[in-house]
Order: sequence, then structure tokens, then C-alpha cells
Amino acid sequence: MTQNAFSRRTLLIGGAALVAASPFRTLALGAGPAIHVMKDPNCGCCSAWIEILENDGFAVTTEASAGTLLMRYKLDNGITQEMVSCHTGRVNGYMIERHVPVADIRRLLVERPDAVGLAVPGMPYGSPGMGPESEREAYDVFLIQRDGSTEVFTCYAAA
Repeated sequence: MTQNAFSRRTLLIGGAALVAASPFRTLALGAGPAIHVMKDPNCGCCSAWIEILENDGFAVTTEASAGTLLMRYKLDNGITQEMVSCHTGRVNGYMIERHVPVADIRRLLVERPDAVGLAVPGMPYGSPGMGPESEREAYDVFLIQRDGSTEVFTCYAAA
């Protein structure tokens, strides 16, 4: 009987150690790509967008910044004046400006274009963090090229 108890204990401990060290543990806990968000500390839509990212498995860190410092960060990282907003994320070398849907961020990370990143001009109602998607107004997500030009990455029709 002692031999069987030892075997069960060894099996349980070994199994637990294997699960703890497994790369699948990270997936099971919902940890996804790490994204660092620079945001205006007084903006509610920034917090709403961050919550959407976290709920979809992104590992989000935030840093409060405003005014000239935030604008300088954006411009220094290739976000054009026409695309700037209250929050900017950086994920795997790409910049994410404004209310970009998670599906587009994930697509960007899979396709890996040679670009600065993605942006959603304005604050369209129904975009992530800006109201219910079921009442969404039409908007486009733009890919910002390294030369500052943009092209439509995804179109969202009005709901």
C-alpha cells in the first residue's frame, strides 16, 4: 500500500509540475500578446478600450501621459498628425492608435506587414470602447505605412 501511495503522489506532483511549466499554461490563463498603452489619465474611453483588450487575453500595461509628452511619443513612433488620439498602444513593434478592434490587432500580428501600425480616425460610435457595437456607425481601420501614408486595412459597416 505504501508503494501505491508513493506512486500516486509522485504522479500527482509530476503532473502538477508539468502543467505549471507548460507553455499551454499561459494560453489557459488567457495571457496573450503584451501591449503597452500610453493614455490620457482623464479619459474614460481609453480605460474601456483597455478593458476590451484584457478581456480578449492581451497582457496590458498602461502609462499615464498627456499633452506634449504624449504627442511627442506618437509622432516619434510614426503616428501621423491626422491619426493621433488620446491613447496609443505598442504591441510586438507595432503602434495601435485609437479604438482599433482586437480582431484587427490580431490580424496585424499574424500578417506582419512592414508598417508603423493601425489607427481608427475620430472616435466612431460603436468602435471598441465607444459604445455598443450593435449601434455602430461605419468606420475604417487604417494601416499606417512607414512613409506616413495610409491605406484601409478593414472597413466596418454601420450596424
